[in-house]
Amino acid sequence: MRHLIPVILILFNLSACQNTPNQPKKLTDTPPAWAKDVIWYQIFVERFNNGDSSNDPSPETMYAASNFIETPQNWSVTSWTQEWYQEEEWARKDVQDFYANLQLRRYGGDLQGVLNKLDYIQDLGITAIYFNPLNDAPSLHKYDARNYHHIDVTFGPDPKGDMEIMASEDPNDPSTWKWTSADKLFLKVIDECHKRNIRVVLDYSWNHTGVEFWAWKDIIKNQGESKYKDWYKIKSFDDPTTEENEFEYEGWLNIMSLPALTKVNTQGEHKPGHPFEGDLHPEVKKHVYDVTKRWLAPNGDVSKGLDGYRLDVADHIPMGFWRDYYKYVKSINPEAYLVGEIWWEEWPDKLMNPVPYLRGGVFDAVMHYQVYRPARYFFAKSDYQIDAAQLVDSLNYQWGRISDATAKGMMNVAATHDTPRLLTSFANPGKYKYKAKPNDDENYITGKPDEETYRRVKLYLLHQFTSIGAPHIWNGDEMGMWGSDDPDCRKPLWWPEYTFDDENKNSIHDKEPEYVEVGFNADLHGYYKQMTKLRNENLVLKEGSIEFVKAEGSLLVYNRINGNEKVLVVLNAGEKGLSYEFSSGKKYMDILSGEIFEGNQMLVEGISGHVLKEVEN
Repeated sequence: MRHLIPVILILFNLSACQNTPNQPKKLTDTPPAWAKDVIWYQIFVERFNNGDSSNDPSPETMYAASNFIETPQNWSVTSWTQEWYQEEEWARKDVQDFYANLQLRRYGGDLQGVLNKLDYIQDLGITAIYFNPLNDAPSLHKYDARNYHHIDVTFGPDPKGDMEIMASEDPNDPSTWKWTSADKLFLKVIDECHKRNIRVVLDYSWNHTGVEFWAWKDIIKNQGESKYKDWYKIKSFDDPTTEENEFEYEGWLNIMSLPALTKVNTQGEHKPGHPFEGDLHPEVKKHVYDVTKRWLAPNGDVSKGLDGYRLDVADHIPMGFWRDYYKYVKSINPEAYLVGEIWWEEWPDKLMNPVPYLRGGVFDAVMHYQVYRPARYFFAKSDYQIDAAQLVDSLNYQWGRISDATAKGMMNVAATHDTPRLLTSFANPGKYKYKAKPNDDENYITGKPDEETYRRVKLYLLHQFTSIGAPHIWNGDEMGMWGSDDPDCRKPLWWPEYTFDDENKNSIHDKEPEYVEVGFNADLHGYYKQMTKLRNENLVLKEGSIEFVKAEGSLLVYNRINGNEKVLVVLNAGEKGLSYEFSSGKKYMDILSGEIFEGNQMLVEGISGHVLKEVEN
């Protein structure tokens, strides 16, 4: 049974030329002009493509003192094409459950794999890449940094040699830093992307490190005598005169494998999901700045550097730091793009208000989950269904509290590394990102969706690529991949040259297995290419204003207008066909199909849409 949400509740809950560094800059709250023009593609390198098996992870590169599962002696890299829910021999001998064992699984994705697929990315129509963390770290996700200033050793061609280079440095002294083989390969990736007119943004978390981070290891060794003792939130040091270990510290969200970096000059109690004043410890801040500059202007050359940063768990870091960081980044490259993760105020019902982070020189944009959630409740078949008028109210609310330039420069995410894949999100009728894994809800659909779901996803994509803001694709969604919430959204990508084992849709449950075929979906991939072509070839969809023409029931109609250029978008999310009346005597052509519509009205089939341009009679 569906439960309709009152409009007022929906509105409340769903709110939530490069220069050298020494040139004077004019700081504004306007994102760089290129931000509104791009199509984002997010890459999680470990699961993207294994281009060099000689650098595959090993127990040595994976080790962390915080590991709650010891790497078994018979551990090995998992086959790229293995059925996701099948446990390896080393995992079957372990006492942990399936999802705990997944943290030890590695597939060997690397930067050579990215280089090998840049032609694919370019052909897809992508003009900007957002990389999940690449910094050297033992985990598969890389948010537990071992070194901020180096690329992970298993992403480059010489892990052993890179570790020797790192050991020769003083990690707190940038004058001693060298370029490892992995670092150099990433610089090559940036260069090859720029040759293809593809921007590159890299993910960092300045809120915490891992327990293998060099400063943290010095604290473990030297305790209160460590010169880095003030870098982290240490509650008490160990007393060597007692048998008990009194060492206590603060882990991010009480995750002890992620020790939290020190915030200073804070005001009041910090509540996650809310901005707060303060700064990072000055020594930590300097190190962050040094790392930031290293990748923005490698060897002093901005043209060889990153085009910006995606900033993790940004609400856990004080606003004073972010304002200073914004100024620092823009002083190096005013065209750099800063996009923050501003997501949950109170999970699972209330999203954050992004406005404080989009004014006063904090970020250029945020990952705009705030416009995806209401769109999902309109385009998908949901227990929380809303109609077109409610969707328009929600979108207007989000856009109305930020500048037009900021709205157009937002990163419009749908699925990411932290959510169910787009197909799976649409296949399940429940609340957004709530009980979205099979171990949370045994009825959660984890396998291949039904045909209606594919149609609804395509209709949503037509909206995403014709709406305000820069569209974003989570790597693999364009291949037709499905998967529940993290970590099931992080399967190795379904490249067409591979033949994959069938997947058990009953997954981890003690039920009779039911297998479905897994592999690259050429039809959906072709549709994504249609969407990117539509966006890339029509300036009005990047720079035009939006004018809602009709929002009634399942029918949503809007114009995108840029000077004399105008397109009319007509979307029907209902199962039944509808007629839409347009201005008398006008003639339209569907940009995608070439179909001509004339007269006073058009029939819009159920779960379908059109992007129309007026043509002369």
